[in-house]
Amino acid sequence: MRAAIYVRVSTADQNCELQIRDLHDYAARLGWDIVESYEDVSSGAKSSRPGLNRLMADATARRCECRLVWKSDRFGRSLVDCLNNIKTLEDHVIRFIALTQGLDTDLQNPASRFLLHVLGAAAEFERALIRERTQAGRLRYKRDFESGRVGKTVYSRSGRNMPPHRPRKIFNREQVLELRRQKLSLRQIANRLGLGVGTVVRTLQERSKSS
Repeated sequence: MRAAIYVRVSTADQNCELQIRDLHDYAARLGWDIVESYEDVSSGAKSSRPGLNRLMADATARRCECRLVWKSDRFGRSLVDCLNNIKTLEDHVIRFIALTQGLDTDLQNPASRFLLHVLGAAAEFERALIRERTQAGRLRYKRDFESGRVGKTVYSRSGRNMPPHRPRKIFNREQVLELRRQKLSLRQIANRLGLGVGTVVRTLQERSKSS
């Protein structure tokens, strides 16, 4: 069988050697060929992961019949994201194995299929919690705005003075770039301009992509 491996670590001072060795040993025991390797060094919470993005894009070409990972949490930002990725592989008839958890989408493995159903139920619960928290947050902010606690002359706890539906704050992006060139930290830039750290990060990333 032709297989591909995917490994991820969270920071540059970590390495993927353990994951790679275990995955190669597993494939060797079964007589499988590793035809492709994908690797990311990034937090699991980040949406942009070049290695995983390339893996999922290559799934449509079916260059291999199986994807191997060390653990399922390497394969998605959340349980929902992980299961969505697994479903995409299944749609292209690609087997998925999470080595350390005994997770295998092979139809001949009933125990693994049961575990997938359990994970699917947990993912649906996670979706419901996210929806509930989002709706509760919007309702709370709307009530605070209508009562005058935020959004008029009073600032919200996040430091932004915004009406309901939270439109994007207008600011001078060149100031962000200039302060970064002056070696200010992300938090220093955010405090200087009255922005969130996430906004500063996105601004720098957008400029980096456009340059």
